[in-house]
Amino acid sequence: MKTQIKITLIVVFAALIIAAGIGYLYLRTITPENTISVNGEATIKAKPDIVSIYFNVETKGNSAQEAKDRNSEISDKIISDLIKKGLEKNEIATENYNIYEDYVWENNKQKFLGYKASQTIKVTLDSQKMNKAGEVIDVGVDDGALLNYINFELSKEKENSYKALALKQASEDAKIKAESIASGVEKKVRDIKTISALEFNYYPWRVYESTGSVDISMAKKAVTNIEAGDKEINARVNIVFVID
Repeated sequence: MKTQIKITLIVVFAALIIAAGIGYLYLRTITPENTISVNGEATIKAKPDIVSIYFNVETKGNSAQEAKDRNSEISDKIISDLIKKGLEKNEIATENYNIYEDYVWENNKQKFLGYKASQTIKVTLDSQKMNKAGEVIDVGVDDGALLNYINFELSKEKENSYKALALKQASEDAKIKAESIASGVEKKVRDIKTISALEFNYYPWRVYESTGSVDISMAKKAVTNIEAGDKEINARVNIVFVID
């Protein structure tokens, strides 16, 4: 009999604990938490480790095949000469290839001029080969291409590294702001409710762009004028902190 009473008391006690837990959780769901929503921001300095040089090869012909063959002749020569200068084939990419009919307006009428073939050649130089940028420009222009523009960029490895650092600093900034706000109203930061990355701004830095007349000396000067730490990357996060 005593054993039955003891077991009954244990069951009742356990039920009370469970009920208390459920009640607490229920109160938590109907009682709004005190929260602070804070944006954290960070700006870090970055040194690009890639220079990308873009050429445009444009040719004309009386037929599409003629325009294409002339274009291929120029692009093949550029690639061959760049490899002779010590570049690897995977550092040279052809993209945006297009063949189209060429027209001009005369006396309010379209006049057919033939065909045009156009393609972009992108040459990517890492930090070990940036000193070859001037030679690359000379090869492309001398072989018949137009120098389009030049970018300083980050390799994927560098981009991920800077991204992690910028987001970390932005999160730390948000925490400092939240703790300062909570302290001002005699509260303390207890937990994090939600956290989200709002943005990570990184775009290639354009250092030269042709405006019609190509200034080779200016282009060469642009690619040798990079300084460590003179480029900025921005990150921003939003964190909702729970305070009590």
